[in-house]
Amino acid sequence: MFGFKSRNLNFIIKRKKSLILSQTSVMNPKKILNARQISTILHRLSYQLIEDHNNFSETVIIAIQPRGVYFAERIMKLLINDSNEIKFGLLDVTFYRDDFRRSEKVLKANKTKIDFSIENKTVVLIDDVLFTGRSIRAAMDALQAFGRPKAVQLLNLIDRRFSRELPIQPDYCGTQVDSRLNQRVKVCWKEKDNEDAVYLFKNS
Repeated sequence: MFGFKSRNLNFIIKRKKSLILSQTSVMNPKKILNARQISTILHRLSYQLIEDHNNFSETVIIAIQPRGVYFAERIMKLLINDSNEIKFGLLDVTFYRDDFRRSEKVLKANKTKIDFSIENKTVVLIDDVLFTGRSIRAAMDALQAFGRPKAVQLLNLIDRRFSRELPIQPDYCGTQVDSRLNQRVKVCWKEKDNEDAVYLFKNS
């Protein structure tokens, strides 16, 4: 009888420890990138864009709302310092997503601001995290209202490469992250979150 109670007690203690560790992983996320690493990536991506697109006379840059805007604005600051005038726009894809009508939440659209034609231009789409690929497909559908581009390229800070549901890959990538479906990547920007960092959370 004593041995049985002892085994039960050990099981309960181990179970509690497991729950505590699980809760701790949710409360204390893993930092994937710090501010210095993000700065290095931003400069590298900017140099790659300049090398491929020269003075950007045939290229436009479009940020996907909302998460891609802070990332794209950082890239733009670096490009403008080294290149000629670059056409820059904001694209909202809320009503182009294939899961739009399946959501029970009332979705709030962001602003689309593209005051130029993309006809026969190379479009560089910018978003912070590439996950399933569905937002990118929605973005390509939304672009059709502004002309027929010569080509569409994709630039991401984070590529969650093992989570893809569509055959979409980035042309420019900051870093790849191997994550599970029960994990979440959060990109923080100093302008909004008071720090530049990327965290990996485990969903509760």
